[in-house]
Amino acid sequence: MRFGRWPALSAAALVAAALVAAIGLRGAFRIDRNQAAEPMSDLAVHRDIAYAPGDRRALDIYAPARPGPPRAVIVYLYGGAWTSGAKAQYAWVGAGLARQGYVAVIPDYRIYPPATWPSFLQDSARALAFVKAHIAQYGGDPAKLVLVGHSSGAFNALSLAVEPRWLDEAGLDARRDLKAVIGLSGVYNMLPLHGENENAIFAPSTGYAEMKHHVDGKSPPLLLLVGAADRIAGREESEQMAARVREKGGAAELIVYPGLQHDDTQAAFGKAQDAPPTTIRADIARFLAAQGVNLTQAAPGS
Repeated sequence: MRFGRWPALSAAALVAAALVAAIGLRGAFRIDRNQAAEPMSDLAVHRDIAYAPGDRRALDIYAPARPGPPRAVIVYLYGGAWTSGAKAQYAWVGAGLARQGYVAVIPDYRIYPPATWPSFLQDSARALAFVKAHIAQYGGDPAKLVLVGHSSGAFNALSLAVEPRWLDEAGLDARRDLKAVIGLSGVYNMLPLHGENENAIFAPSTGYAEMKHHVDGKSPPLLLLVGAADRIAGREESEQMAARVREKGGAAELIVYPGLQHDDTQAAFGKAQDAPPTTIRADIARFLAAQGVNLTQAAPGS
């Protein structure tokens, strides 16, 4: 599946078109959602923490300010077709998760240009390794680490879950160190390639065609969420990934939401009045509870 199977446009152009449409309908949603998440006086926010040397290798942490026992941790990988996006744009996601009672971590990772596959996977893995080693200092429980990604960020998350190489290189093991992985409106198979950016990011010289997704059924439990009206990624991407994992004996739950579009799955983390009415938060909480990841203390107003 290639971003709605629109071969005339690159992935980045399609995402840009989707964002323009969202802006027209909802009014510069990323800016408004960040503004709607303010003030954050109820949260402990730590920004620009380097997880590795180099540009775009820092992360932000959002946690309830109220003291409590160690909390479950969600590392959130944003989308942007590997050509755009920045952690500061997703402060509203971090705040929304923290107000539910999680410690939320949003890392940046290298994008194109100049980065190509697998640079963004290596960065995401190193961010996870940093979180595992240091999140206790910020009130998080390193034994309750969950990885969530949206769109191309879901590609990154699922790649780390089903192909052990990237986490191995960072000193982690997916099944041992991750309680669960959640993909929102994900793209999971980039072949065949379409558009200039895709052909550069996943060029034959990168080795992606040989690696693709090695699914061995040994990944942590997976939850794939997608809207039935998603014309950017398409529900087929999630259906095919869930089927491949199950065929190998792994655990993969799939939920398709009628009427939801590409951005709507992550919009559920914003304020209720700004998000489409869904059961996404409840579905995630139920799924995580089944993996032994329970909220220890929800923040007021969550």
